[in-house]
Amino acid sequence: MKTDDLINAIAADAKSVEPPIAQTVAIAVGVGALISAVLFLWTIGIRDNFAESMVSSLRFVFKFVLTLSLAIPAYVLVRGLSRPDFQPGKKLWFLALAPALLLIGIGLELLSVPQDEWHARMMGHNSVACMIVIPLLSLAPLAAVLYALRRGAPSNPAIGGAVGGLLSAGIGATLYASHRPDDSPLFLAAWYPIGIVLMTAIGALIGSRILRW
Repeated sequence: MKTDDLINAIAADAKSVEPPIAQTVAIAVGVGALISAVLFLWTIGIRDNFAESMVSSLRFVFKFVLTLSLAIPAYVLVRGLSRPDFQPGKKLWFLALAPALLLIGIGLELLSVPQDEWHARMMGHNSVACMIVIPLLSLAPLAAVLYALRRGAPSNPAIGGAVGGLLSAGIGATLYASHRPDDSPLFLAAWYPIGIVLMTAIGALIGSRILRW
């Protein structure tokens, strides 16, 4: 049987089980996020002025807009990629939303902050913790997403794993954003992408190996 015929046959069978696959992805992502949230609250926790900052600081709110603009499109793509007939195509452009928002945030920050403060805002208070904690908080969601994808039949294991890594990093970054006082878009641009790129690469590497069929 030709590969295309095999994919079409599996896709036809998958239509009857699409809800369970979608449900598996949703449950897996929820469980992975919950594990990371419990670990986060148990170890470092949210900042003391969280509620006040959500009301008074646009920079603080922007962090969550940014991380969720990465996590939500990645989740939608992961659900689709669990099916063998899914063609991401132009839908991959959804992942450009977060970088576009970040560029806008950087531009507004540079316009509103004196130039002599740019470096200090970019360095923040603890850039090393950012590079370490975001990947650590992303591990449980990544494992959960890869488990869910194995229950499906992704036609491109590497892409599936990479998008799963993006989703997990978006979850980890969202949790971490509620902790540190570094709210400047310059800090986000300098340090958050390191953990995100790392998890994307790990997801692609693992996915290319364990999601083959």
